Amino acid sequence: MDYKFFYKSFLKIIFTPEKAWDIILTENRSDKDLRNNFLFPLIVLVTIAAFLGSFIFTNSKLSVIYSIFTGVKYFILLLFVTYSSALVLGEITKPLDLGKNFTLSFRLIVYSLTPMFFCLIASHLFESLIFVNILSLYGMYIFWTGAEKLLLPPDYKKMPMLIAIFIFVTGIFFTGNWVITALTDRISFTIIHHLLR
Repeated sequence: MDYKFFYKSFLKIIFTPEKAWDIILTENRSDKDLRNNFLFPLIVLVTIAAFLGSFIFTNSKLSVIYSIFTGVKYFILLLFVTYSSALVLGEITKPLDLGKNFTLSFRLIVYSLTPMFFCLIASHLFESLIFVNILSLYGMYIFWTGAEKLLLPPDYKKMPMLIAIFIFVTGIFFTGNWVITALTDRISFTIIHHLLR
């Protein structure tokens, strides 16, 4: 893993997104490189935070298996949200005559979700910080500045694209969370029940 790339990219996209997008445009990183050196580390950090938060604060009487499944749930959920959002963004930009390019869509989604990943790490590690999740909305600004540079949309197409992708990402996150939680809870409680027999 390229720790230097991860650290610098994280700081730039959070603190100076306009400059960060200029750098992203000039560097020729592959989707695989971005996934392995930026997306996966963020998702793994959320996974670890979800496990620890569940184990330390929530899981007072349950088996450690429940905490493991909590971490796994977030790993699966965030991968699903990221890739499905990138695919949908490509479908949204096509009818808006902005082209259909998965690489650009993937970059926009990954970097725009960075504040959400960071907020999830904080709110899972410390339950009292759940209010920080509102800061995930900063990702909309990151998306806006990135879309201007990567997709070059005319002004009248920016807002419909932003609203459409916001509705989809929010919807898929909550729906995916509900479905995956129901599935992982059922599996973990089944395993715990068999172990306690």
